[in-house]
Amino acid sequence: MKLVLAPMEGLTDPIMRDVLTHVGSFDWCVTEFIRITDSIQPDHIYYSFCPELKNGGKTAAGTPVHVQFLGNNPDMLAANAAKVVELGAPAIDLNFGCPAKTVNRHRGGSILLDEPETVHLLVKAVRDAVPKHIPVSAKMRLGYLDEDHTLDNAHAIEDAGASWLTVHARTKADGYTPPAYWEKIQPITEALKINVIANGEIWNNADAKACLEQSHCQDLMIGRGAVTTPDLTLCIRQNKDQAILSWSDLVELQQRFLSGQYKTEIGMIGRYKQWLGMMTKAYPEAQELWGKVKKEKQLDQILDYLI
Repeated sequence: MKLVLAPMEGLTDPIMRDVLTHVGSFDWCVTEFIRITDSIQPDHIYYSFCPELKNGGKTAAGTPVHVQFLGNNPDMLAANAAKVVELGAPAIDLNFGCPAKTVNRHRGGSILLDEPETVHLLVKAVRDAVPKHIPVSAKMRLGYLDEDHTLDNAHAIEDAGASWLTVHARTKADGYTPPAYWEKIQPITEALKINVIANGEIWNNADAKACLEQSHCQDLMIGRGAVTTPDLTLCIRQNKDQAILSWSDLVELQQRFLSGQYKTEIGMIGRYKQWLGMMTKAYPEAQELWGKVKKEKQLDQILDYLI
C-alpha cells in the first residue's frame, strides 16, 4: 500500500513536508499547487514552492516530492513542466480539484471538470513535454457542481497518458464538508487500467480501512488527518488504532518545525499556531500548550514552552 501526503495550500508547505516525512512513512508527497498562466516561472518560484529540488527532489528524510501545477494553458503547462523536470522534479501532478472561488473564477482547478476535453488536452500536453520516465499524474474531484462527467474526466486523464489518478471523493460543491463519498470512487477504480488513489476524510486507521474497502483502491492520499495526527500513516501501516508517537516525540517534531526556514518570524509563528490548533483535536497536551501560546508573538518564548 502506498501512502501519499496531499498537497494543501498554506498547510503542507516545505516545512510541514520535512516534519511529516521525518516520521518516515510516506511514499511521496506533492507540493502546494504552482499557478501557471501565460509565462514560464523563474527558478526562484520553483525553489520557493519546492526547495527539495536542491536535494534531488527529496525531503531531508529522502521522500520524493512531486511538483503540482494548476492552470488551463497547455503550452505554458508543458513548458513549465519541462523546466521543473530539468531542475530535478521527480514527477509532475496536475490539479483539477481546487475548489477555491478565485481559482475557479480564472478557469483553474475543479471548474475544468465540466470540460473533459480540456482536461485531456492539458494532461497530454504535459505528458508529451517531459521525458517518458517522469510520471505525470492528476488529482480530481468527483465533479464541479455535479457528477455528470466523473468517468469522462477519469478516462480523459488516463487516455492522455497519466501514470495514475488521485480522486478526492467529493465535488467542488461539497467543499470540505463531511462525509467523503469513498464508494463513489469504486466505479472509477473499476473503469480505469491505471492506478487510482483515494483521498478525503481519512482521519484514523478505521477511516483508512473503510476507504480502501469502499473505493476498491489500494493506495491512499492523506491530508489534514496527517497534519492533525503526525503518526497517522504509521498507525495505518501497523494497523493500530492508538497513537504510536508519544507527546515527547511530537514535541521534537514541533521543535524541528520551528527551526525551519520561513520568511518572517511572525509568519512562522502563524503557521505553527495553525498546526498546533489542528493537533488540539487529537492531543490533550496540545490543548494545554495552545492555551499558553495562542497569544504569544515571540518565537523564543514558544520554544521555551516546548522544553
